[in-house]
Amino acid sequence: MNTQPPQLIVEDLHVRFRTPQRLVHAVRGVSFQVGREKIGIVGESGSGKSQTGRAIMKLTPPNGTLTARRLQFQEVDLAAASEREMLRVRGRRISMIMQDPKHALDPVMRVGAQIAEAIPQDLRLSKAEKRDRVMAMLEAVHIRNPARVFALYPHEVSGGMGQRVMIAMMLMAEPDLLIADEPTSALDVTVRMQVLAILDDLVTRRGLGLIFISHDLNLVATFCDRVLIMYAGRIVEECAAAELANAQHPYTQGLLASLPRIGSRHQKLAVLSRDPAWLEG
Repeated sequence: MNTQPPQLIVEDLHVRFRTPQRLVHAVRGVSFQVGREKIGIVGESGSGKSQTGRAIMKLTPPNGTLTARRLQFQEVDLAAASEREMLRVRGRRISMIMQDPKHALDPVMRVGAQIAEAIPQDLRLSKAEKRDRVMAMLEAVHIRNPARVFALYPHEVSGGMGQRVMIAMMLMAEPDLLIADEPTSALDVTVRMQVLAILDDLVTRRGLGLIFISHDLNLVATFCDRVLIMYAGRIVEECAAAELANAQHPYTQGLLASLPRIGSRHQKLAVLSRDPAWLEG
């Protein structure tokens, strides 16, 4: 039994966006905690998964408003933290892997230089020391020829390698919490499993906390320790990942029923029916 205190505490988190037409309530009263474990957040597009991750990083867009009864990371009150204070947390103590490395990486900057930028400035390393650290991290994410990749531009690397570069960049500051937003969605099955193995090894070896945002229920069930299921900005169910197949909420059951299975005799996949009562939690 894990008796360590949680690294992240989220209580009654709300994210709202003001549009010309209406007020959009993207995240509605979300509450959860994260320790040194792998937490999966699943749900359909628009369910609030990514906005929850961005809110933790205080990266809500300018037209959005974030409120929370409590948003605490270790000793830092994230809800009350200024942008200056967040600069000491964001990328250093909490890192986020974005969905598409082709868009997240600077296209006119070489891979090695981008990863080196993630090294905290207060370490005051020389140029040679920074290069050594970058090379070591590229090796840690299983890039075979780090010297070659160091000198490449983002458009010169494959999708799987680009995702490894993103992981390397986010881990340069040795954060305590890693948020991975659909880190394998654009990868083929073989590369996906390689990237997941890298994340699993790094989380286990470094004792990180991981929030893994995904559409893939089967993937989360096998990779994570716990799963949060989101619908319309709310967490409708939480369960151990190993028990996801036995989920009780009708929304989770509907998601599971809609998954194709090898050997299934059903000619048509189930269509998810939504109950307006789910919006009320």
